[in-house]
Amino acid sequence: MDVQKGDTLVMKKKHPCGSNEMFVLRTGMDFKLRCAGCAREFMTPRSKCEKNIKSIKRQTEGGETNG
Repeated sequence: MDVQKGDTLVMKKKHPCGSNEMFVLRTGMDFKLRCAGCAREFMTPRSKCEKNIKSIKRQTEGGETNG
């Protein structure tokens, strides 16, 4: 799965605050994520996180659309 810094992940399960959207701050063996609801930052293993991703929202550079 192609997850990049700056993406917004929509997760299958909700964070304890009730939000299911997470911002990607860092990628690698682990992901560093920030909750869109409460702004808490945390790190999670890549394999665990990729299983729980429902969709990825990606903003293109310069407002361009792919296609």
